[in-house]
Amino acid sequence: MRFGWPLLGLVTVAACQPNTTRPPFQPAPEAATTEVRLPPADAARLIAEQLRADSVPANRFSLRDAWLETEWFDAATGKKTKHRPIGPEVVRVRGWADPTRPGSSKLTIETVYRPLADPSLPQRQLDKQVPRNHPVAIKVRAALQSLVKRYGAPPPVTAQPRPAPSAEEPDVEQPPEEAAPEEAPPEATSP
Repeated sequence: MRFGWPLLGLVTVAACQPNTTRPPFQPAPEAATTEVRLPPADAARLIAEQLRADSVPANRFSLRDAWLETEWFDAATGKKTKHRPIGPEVVRVRGWADPTRPGSSKLTIETVYRPLADPSLPQRQLDKQVPRNHPVAIKVRAALQSLVKRYGAPPPVTAQPRPAPSAEEPDVEQPPEEAAPEEAPPEATSP
């Protein structure tokens, strides 16, 4: 038992993954998502640049971890807010770039607001996705579409042909499909 507590502490620290700067939570389920032909680090860098050019101040960015985040900002001006982040006029944007297939990334960008202040709840539980017609959500979707147009979407997944049966595998024939019974022609009615 003498080694039990230190070993438990070591396992706990190893399980925490302290080597990432990403937030410990997943994006909002309603977040804007697309796939683009770029590695995750390039996709995160380019979407951050695109958003900054469109007055969405992505001020926290990690190339290594492929994610970005803004401060709470005024949706109308794009400036950091001095007010409490309550209501859809004050938003925060977070973005994640995750690998999907070689050379491609899934970009997920959430635009959240807080409808109320409740000190009894964890801060993340207060975040709600803005509606699709929100001005910042429109800018985010436009930035994602711009990257897809410029760098392309990944190629469609092609169906793999079925391999021919080998000599070791017996060729099992499928029973023929039953034909539907023929319908009798409608009887003519006499006038």
